[in-house]
Amino acid sequence: MILDLQVACQNKQGLPIKADFLRWIKAAIPAHHQKKEITIRLVDEDEMQRLNVTFCKKDRPTNILSFPFRSPPHLKLLLLGDVIICRQIVECEAIEQQKSLESHWAHMVIHGILHLLGYDHYSKSSAEEMESIEKKIMLALGYTDPYLICQEFMQ
Repeated sequence: MILDLQVACQNKQGLPIKADFLRWIKAAIPAHHQKKEITIRLVDEDEMQRLNVTFCKKDRPTNILSFPFRSPPHLKLLLLGDVIICRQIVECEAIEQQKSLESHWAHMVIHGILHLLGYDHYSKSSAEEMESIEKKIMLALGYTDPYLICQEFMQ
């Protein structure tokens, strides 16, 4: 696994270390993708908002954006894609959802990696499938079900 970790946040204090990102990524990626390259870029809200406007036409920051790389058939490149994560939003969500910051970072990384692998949450069935995989990975890593807390808040 090759990880290009880019930290573009003004405040770098308290961010997970590269070993954490590698552990979370490896837990989410099947063996046949383990030799691929992934970029994870940690950004502040202003950069995330610009990216969200440019690529999703939404004029607000979001927690995570994923950009899968689709290699042309004649090229055998080992790129899986890019995951962009907004530090401030992840931190706010962890507080709002009463999750540990580490657990929420792990969940966001796993969520982003699954998007790179082709999973999405645009329909109820695809969301259920993706959430099921996320739960399994999070539990295997020793974290709690990331959606259990969210569901408790919604009731």
